[in-house]
Amino acid sequence: TVCCQAVEKQLKICGFKRNVDVLVLYLAGQGLRSIPSLSRFHRLRYLWINNNKIQDLTFLIKNYCLTELYLHNNELTDISGALKHLCALQILLLHNNQLKTLGKTVKELKGIISLQTLNLFHNPLAQDPDYRLYVIYSLPSVQLLDRQSVTQRERESALHLYNHQRSCVVQSVAFGKRVNTHLGTAVGSNRCTQPARRLMMPSGIYNNVRKSILPFENPEDAVLLRAMTRSLMEFSSVDWNKVATCQERRLGNKAEEPHEKLTVQFR
Repeated sequence: TVCCQAVEKQLKICGFKRNVDVLVLYLAGQGLRSIPSLSRFHRLRYLWINNNKIQDLTFLIKNYCLTELYLHNNELTDISGALKHLCALQILLLHNNQLKTLGKTVKELKGIISLQTLNLFHNPLAQDPDYRLYVIYSLPSVQLLDRQSVTQRERESALHLYNHQRSCVVQSVAFGKRVNTHLGTAVGSNRCTQPARRLMMPSGIYNNVRKSILPFENPEDAVLLRAMTRSLMEFSSVDWNKVATCQERRLGNKAEEPHEKLTVQFR
């Protein structure tokens, strides 16, 4: 058949005499509708099948060593049961196909813990308004999605959207422990809101140095304080035109006015 001839032609071009020597196979752009089983190439690592008319991937059932798989520009409508065994896969390009169901597609890829680069754009499933965040949340190993780097902000947004309770837990952790109290970081949801507990500071604390040394009467108070101040940022601004200079203060030429300092604090 045409498919078998294409495979044999590539083996001849590359000079492979034994199946065990085949690490790379290039079958792109040959108008193939199907491909014979590639299980005899059990050490195959790089496979190009892009720009064909492939509709199923049953020929990959035993190629466990694949690290790069190029399947873009084909006619795939479903990948269920075809890729989840490829645990070593790092690059998977599936753009420009006909994949329709986002949930089924992502479920198939969840077991590929080494996956770092993934393309799914120009598929019907990419029309979902939360498509990108859903993929980022479901496949945490992916670093490059649809040719764009996954940012930390996107990961936080995905966690907040699809696992809000865990997002609140992450915000309440310090010293490896969690505080069961509301830190005021949840937005638009009260699922993780807890009754506020008053923070009991150690007596005799006057500065940050003493804070870190003196013990709290309740160990949970230390965790709460750390959780409240963890990743805290503060910006202050002062209108220096209203602040007297040293010379003006010395000569008394300008009346002393109370400083107006604007402070913005957020996590």
